[in-house]
Amino acid sequence: MPEPPGAYAYLLGLYLGDGCISVVGDAGKRVWSLRIMCADSWPGLRDECARAMTAIRPLNRVRVLQKQGCSEVNSYSMHWPHLFPQHGPGKKHQRAIVLAGWQEEIVAEHPGLFARGLIHSDGYRGTNRVRRPVGGEDKWYEYPRYLFKNESADILRLCGETLDRLGVAWRHNKPNEISVARRDAVARLDQFVGPKY
Repeated sequence: MPEPPGAYAYLLGLYLGDGCISVVGDAGKRVWSLRIMCADSWPGLRDECARAMTAIRPLNRVRVLQKQGCSEVNSYSMHWPHLFPQHGPGKKHQRAIVLAGWQEEIVAEHPGLFARGLIHSDGYRGTNRVRRPVGGEDKWYEYPRYLFKNESADILRLCGETLDRLGVAWRHNKPNEISVARRDAVARLDQFVGPKY
């Protein structure tokens, strides 16, 4: 099992959302690159990603490469495909995403960090504004909520199972999106995730 498992749970969530593994180099010197794209709007998230990558492979250098509107956090290692067996050809939503038994153990031990990684990659915490007619006038209501959007039914299932494990009420508000909107559920998820920074 990768060490430390908490950092791995977080990195796994990021990988399932915004990560990929690709081979680089020629036939004689091939190596695998774990690449996770992080929006420049959230520099704290980018730094947390780099720390998690370093924690899992401390002897491998982690690079932050500036792209248009985002940063690519990457590291080379021959071990990345073993650490992320979900790696494969094609897009994640076009193939089965199933956790290995040892990954399931880590996620069960660290569900909050796994949820944090998922939401940091493909999620959002913001304010929802709703207009309701009351007594002939429009009234506006605001409340915080989380949204998690992913095209993979398997990744959505993993997110839902993790929220269940954390005791966070959720629902599908769209076929490819999970919403956490009840006040107590948002407060509970805030203990593990909170706004992006």
